[in-house]
Amino acid sequence: GGGAAAAAGRQLPEGRRATLASALELEGTVLREGRLTQFVANNLERRIRLSGAPRGGPPAGGGGASIPAIDPGALQDVVALAGQVAAQVDELLRNVHCGLQALTALSVGCIQTYRDGVESLGEAADLSIRAMYALVARCEELDRAMQPVPALAKRIRDMKGTLERLEGLCK
Repeated sequence: GGGAAAAAGRQLPEGRRATLASALELEGTVLREGRLTQFVANNLERRIRLSGAPRGGPPAGGGGASIPAIDPGALQDVVALAGQVAAQVDELLRNVHCGLQALTALSVGCIQTYRDGVESLGEAADLSIRAMYALVARCEELDRAMQPVPALAKRIRDMKGTLERLEGLCK
């Protein structure tokens, strides 16, 4: 069946393709989906039995005498190998699970650190803004308190000048 489907899927001239498909349709069911051609043979079970029969010998009637016996040791080997594969798959899945848990924990830790950093940055910015407003308010108070200083400085200069003149008169 597989060889016929492969032959039908090869690039053949249209006439050859039609002949091959017609021959296949006589032996079974041909399904086409785009470039894919599937072939299901009629009497597949009988054909399998015939393929196992020795050349020149009579075909097996239905008892399965032509099919060789299955080696129990081979079956046990297959079962043991399947068990090993299952154990390895379980181990692999456990390792993947542990790895994913570690990555998830690391991601959560990073997100929490980022959140804490953002919160502390917000708090620091808020405190800085409050401190800046307090500094501006104190500077305004200092400016108001210093307003009489220029007039006082002028009076002190005037007094100093008067004292110098008095000293000059006393000498």
